[in-house]
Amino acid sequence: MTAKTIQPNDWAPAKGYANGMLARDGTLYIGGQIGWTADQEFESHDFIGQMEQALRNIVAVVQAAGGTVTDITRLTWFVINKAEYVARQREVGEVYRRVLGRHFPAMSMLVVAGLIEDDALLEIEATAFIGTAD
Repeated sequence: MTAKTIQPNDWAPAKGYANGMLARDGTLYIGGQIGWTADQEFESHDFIGQMEQALRNIVAVVQAAGGTVTDITRLTWFVINKAEYVARQREVGEVYRRVLGRHFPAMSMLVVAGLIEDDALLEIEATAFIGTAD
């Protein structure tokens, strides 16, 4: 086994990708998470609402692999509207701390022209270190 697929139990099946892959060395690679629910539906069409859901999705994948928020080592953000992100920094910080606390892994932010899901306003991928996989 080189890697184990990680999928939270109550989530709709991923189609053509994995939400998480746990390597033998304990590194968890989390595919880009967008602001939709476990049923792959957007409950929010607002940047902050989608950001919170995407972060909660990352936490769900980490927990499904047996980890915790503090195991997250990297976040890469893809946003389609830099101006909105900058204008809403206070809200971004509040929501971030509500979901991830004061755990701040290495991060990158990229502004992109669009995302595959038309309703998605951002996508966040992550890496975590869970420990040695069985």
